[in-house]
Amino acid sequence: MAITASAFESLELKDVGRSFGGHDALVGLNLTIRAGEFIALLGPSGCGKSTALNCLAGLLPLTHGTISIDGKRVDTLPSEKRGFGMVFQNYALFPHLSVEKNVAFGLQMQGTPKAELKARVAEAVALVKLEQHTKKLPGQLSGGQQQRVAIARAVVLQPRLVLMDEPLSNLDAKLRLDMRTEIRRLHQSLGLTTFYVTHDQEEALSLADRLVVLREGRVQQIGTPAELHNKPSNWHVADFMGYRNLIDLTVEAVSGEDVRVSGAGFSLNGHAAQQVHKGESVRLAIRPEDLTVVEPGDSVRDGNTISATVAVVEYQGREFAVGVQTAEGQTLHVRSAHAPQIGDRVTLTVSASRALVYRSSLDEDSAGSTPELEEVRA
Repeated sequence: MAITASAFESLELKDVGRSFGGHDALVGLNLTIRAGEFIALLGPSGCGKSTALNCLAGLLPLTHGTISIDGKRVDTLPSEKRGFGMVFQNYALFPHLSVEKNVAFGLQMQGTPKAELKARVAEAVALVKLEQHTKKLPGQLSGGQQQRVAIARAVVLQPRLVLMDEPLSNLDAKLRLDMRTEIRRLHQSLGLTTFYVTHDQEEALSLADRLVVLREGRVQQIGTPAELHNKPSNWHVADFMGYRNLIDLTVEAVSGEDVRVSGAGFSLNGHAAQQVHKGESVRLAIRPEDLTVVEPGDSVRDGNTISATVAVVEYQGREFAVGVQTAEGQTLHVRSAHAPQIGDRVTLTVSASRALVYRSSLDEDSAGSTPELEEVRA
């Protein structure tokens, strides 16, 4: 019997919230997930993403809102009745059971007939490429192999939703890359619907069909990886999407979406990612790869230049990560094809379209989740 995900059309979280002793850990989460989607919840520690996952799993009761599948509420059901699979950060394997017995455990609890159980366990183990390790105990496996067992144990139940709580955070860098590929492969080949929690933006961008960025329990933006990568809704999302240079400046002039900002010893032309006004304090966001060192013969982009002194140089293979400081003491992060020397004076440039200008405050208006991005895509 082939392993396939249980069918449903959509899962809806409506105004989902959870409070602890009067503190709001999660507020007004609205999200519709279509069958087959890969949704990633992204944010720093304490932002509410694991709370959201635990509410969805039934490990935490809701304080507010509802969770429904195809119009039928499931938030009133106990965890084991929801038909979801769970993959935890710490694997949560039974140390005294072999690989195949760990994978079979959930099926045994469901009373699955022996012949069917054996076939499904064998298929799940093969899917995660552990056929040679079925008799081993978890302690005899590597971290990556243990996580594969945890994934097999989840998918063998043919869950209508797989919940993954930072499943790769305990693995080394190479294993994380390998497991990312495996998770995406299994998601696609089995037709899974996946709800994935992570603090790693690169991981989220590479895996997810849509991302949900949280801050202090509130949704900041929902959208495709490309939408969040190229058009963050506020500076908090920009920060999480790799806009490492966040600089507090003042608006000198505004003409439509063209903005001139100044402060920290320089002036730049930028793009208004939010509505801003002359004289307003703003936050400029620039990716390190968009802020480049002007080499002899290079043209300057949009007349935008910043003078700085090289403070740190890190070799990163094809390029160098360079830390510089302006005369006013502003630290900036830059990419360079060549290694400058510590103490060198350099001129930096950035395209105005890649210098995003945001309001400094993260009030509810500026931290909205952009309703059109919440619409479900076919």
